[in-house]
Amino acid sequence: MASLAAMTLTVSCTNSSAPHGRSSAGASVPAASASASASAATGENCDRLRSLKPPAHMPAAGGRMPSGTAMEKIVARGRLIVGVDQNTYLFGYRDSDTGELDGLDIDLVREISRALFGRPDRVQFKTVPSAQRVEILERGQVDLVAHSMTITCERMERVLFSSDYLDSGQRVLVTDTSPVRNLADLAGQKVCTAQGTTSLAELRRARPAVRPVTVSDWTDCLLLLQQGDVAAVSTTDNVLAGLSAQDPATRITGPRFTYEPHGIAVAKKTPELVRFINGVLAQLRASGRLRALHERWLGPYGDFYPPAPRYRD
Repeated sequence: MASLAAMTLTVSCTNSSAPHGRSSAGASVPAASASASASAATGENCDRLRSLKPPAHMPAAGGRMPSGTAMEKIVARGRLIVGVDQNTYLFGYRDSDTGELDGLDIDLVREISRALFGRPDRVQFKTVPSAQRVEILERGQVDLVAHSMTITCERMERVLFSSDYLDSGQRVLVTDTSPVRNLADLAGQKVCTAQGTTSLAELRRARPAVRPVTVSDWTDCLLLLQQGDVAAVSTTDNVLAGLSAQDPATRITGPRFTYEPHGIAVAKKTPELVRFINGVLAQLRASGRLRALHERWLGPYGDFYPPAPRYRD
């Protein structure tokens, strides 16, 4: 697999615990506080793991879409417009050999294109910073965002999310010679994370306190770690897996201390598009394709299995 070129990135995470004790990548996560943490974020009615149910009957791939829907407009336009990352190895990155975008999120977008057009390549990718993901949806500049995006109650006030297609959690990346075993071992030391992320907020809450160092790009964090300018990098372990894959002299350590469900984001004005995407994800789960994509991209780096969907209607 080709190495990642240096490009800008921010990735957001959130603090909560996994429902029903669900975890992956060998991390143990407490079960009891998931709904409490979600409710505390924006009120009693927030359940960030429940999305809109898929349609009872999915339109035929490449066929006519229901009249008046976002899907009909996308097909009439001739392309799906998607906000993505180009700097998160394994999820959304530009392959230095081919110059093409690749990764788990990119593959999911291609499956949505296939369901709309009958072919996977009718996509216009727009690379966007994480800090602008919600805004470009609200401004109507993209149809959806597939950008390693954590589902949070705060974001759900502004956008809709698909069902959860990946669970991860915040951990720590260090050099393989480091004595650090968990976040507590980093008390008083510099820890790198990206600007505009809730990984940063989590580091600011850490007790004993660490000294957060922020950059715009995860590869900058990796460079600072390699140069010895920081003691560790901290964000979700799916992102850390990509960084560690680029430098085998690093390792991910310690248990997860957040729970991070990931979803594809859509503007609030197009709930039918969320239902359609959930229908695509349901088909990918049923066929085993979603599991195969997880194994392709994440198999060597931990037990990142596709979670079961949950719906609110």
